[in-house]
Order: sequence, then C-alpha cells, then structure tokens
Amino acid sequence: MAGLGAPAYDVAACGDTARDFPLWGAMGGAAMVGLGLALAQPGVPVLVLTGDGEMLMGLGSLATIAAQGPPNLRIVVLDNEQYGETGQQPTHTATSTDLAAVARACGIAHTATVRRMDEVAALRERLHGETGTLFATVKVAQGELPRVLPPRDGAYLTGRLREALLGTESAREG
Repeated sequence: MAGLGAPAYDVAACGDTARDFPLWGAMGGAAMVGLGLALAQPGVPVLVLTGDGEMLMGLGSLATIAAQGPPNLRIVVLDNEQYGETGQQPTHTATSTDLAAVARACGIAHTATVRRMDEVAALRERLHGETGTLFATVKVAQGELPRVLPPRDGAYLTGRLREALLGTESAREG
C-alpha cells in the first residue's frame, strides 16, 4: 500500500508488483485502506508506505488502528517535513509534531523514529519480527527525485491485488 505522491513513486521505482496498491487522489487514506486490508487478510503482512503530509491529513486513523490492533499491519511514514505534492510547504513535523509519539499516544505500542541510515537495518528487523501493529517515522531528506509512476487505473489495481491475494479463480468468483 503506497500513499499519495512520493511514496507511490518510490514503491514503483523498486519494481511494480501485483501486491502494490498505490493510492491516487486519496490523501489521508492510505493507513485506513491498509487497516482494512490487514483486517480482511490477517495472514498477510501489510505494509503501508506513506508520507508525513498524508499521515497528518489522516491523523485520526491512528486511534482506530490502535483500537483494532491488527498484528500484521506496518505503517512507515517517510517524513521530509514538506507537502511535496502541493509546493513544498512545511508540514507540522518540521516544527512541532512527532508522528511516532502521536501513534504511541493513540495506543500503538510498537513505534520508532529513524533519523540515520545506521538505524534502517534495525527498523527492517522490527518490520519483519515485531508482533503487533508497528508505526515508524523515517526522516528523509527534502528534494525532488525522478518520478517512476505506478499504474493509475483503480479497477486494474484492485483486480490485480485481489488476484494476488486470493488467487485468480477466487478473485473471479468474489
């Protein structure tokens, strides 16, 4: 699951797969779509990769995610402290808001903030080994990188994800 903008481009740059689901025009919705998928597919690990601006737009979702507590949900926020899609205006994470602290205050027990490259390996281990919902903020540099655009057709993306999760025959029947 990839949030609007740079997270979707980053996921596409790693190689588009059937289990990737980039959100287009749904700012603030990635974490909740991830929650729905995690609840519907409890045996499938779900990673939501989103940005600080989008997470701020959907901040209330953290309380609902904590209340549901799906053990297979991982939320990673790439925090460049800017609204990259609308002109690089500073987000509140640039001055005052600690997203990992907000997640903890909402009741998500497993949180992290990564500020240096040497902390990435430890986060990777936690993403694979932690039991319970995990929320992590990864501070990243500001800047405009080349964009690799994922597919935009919602029906296509939904169909291929369904087939990847359920198998071709089950997806056609459902």
